Amino acid sequence: MIEIRVSDQNNFERAMKIFKKACQKDGFMMELKERRFYSKPSERKRHKMKKKR
Repeated sequence: MIEIRVSDQNNFERAMKIFKKACQKDGFMMELKERRFYSKPSERKRHKMKKKR
């Protein structure tokens, strides 16, 4: 779970920027894109092997 603490000095735009950076660093967005469509286990395995090369 990603948690961002916002103080009175930070505005909403700054907090969103920090949140997006934290999500990207954690790999959350990549996982979301991968889960968007169903892929068979064999396709996932093939993709994983290709990624390792």
